[in-house]
Amino acid sequence: MTSPHAKQNPAGKTARAKAADGRVYFSYAQIHQAITGLAPQIQEFKPDVIVAIGGGGFVPARMLRTIVKVPILAISLELYDDSTNTARASVVRRQWYDPTSELGKLVKGGRVLIVDEVDDTRTTLEYAVEEVKKDGPSSVAVAVVHNKLKPKRGELPADVLYLAGEHVEDFWNCYPWDADAYGRGIEAHEELAASAPGAARLMGPAV
Repeated sequence: MTSPHAKQNPAGKTARAKAADGRVYFSYAQIHQAITGLAPQIQEFKPDVIVAIGGGGFVPARMLRTIVKVPILAISLELYDDSTNTARASVVRRQWYDPTSELGKLVKGGRVLIVDEVDDTRTTLEYAVEEVKKDGPSSVAVAVVHNKLKPKRGELPADVLYLAGEHVEDFWNCYPWDADAYGRGIEAHEELAASAPGAARLMGPAV
């Protein structure tokens, strides 16, 4: 069993200042730098297929695919209810790959990399790993853009490789693909991300 703080490394924390609304904004460039900074470890893992958790994991997974050049399988899991901005009691499975399809067959006996944008409570990652393992992969790794340094409700098996582009404080992260949801256009979002104190301070890959 892993402890609530397992697979975290506070020494690799990236300090970012909150905007006036109390949120932290990340640009596409910052996300690209954080996730592709994990390329050496991911290439060493040698995945056969990427499983991207939607919606936040789709863009980081596509950024990684340029480097690792393996197919992407899309799944959609929901823990937070957008209508209430609260967490559900359990993960809702909206979409899953077909393990009998041409690409889905890569999971059985293969090396699977699961990608998401943020490790918050770890509940969604725990669910994804458990479900993927039911299809019999030889190895599983998890890569996230950001790991929030906070107690986790979910746990990952000891045999799962865990990689985080950055370890960040437990603030409300705003990602560019959600810019409209925060009432801002993408240009305003990117400007906020670039102008925030600490925005230029990108740490190396955190494992």
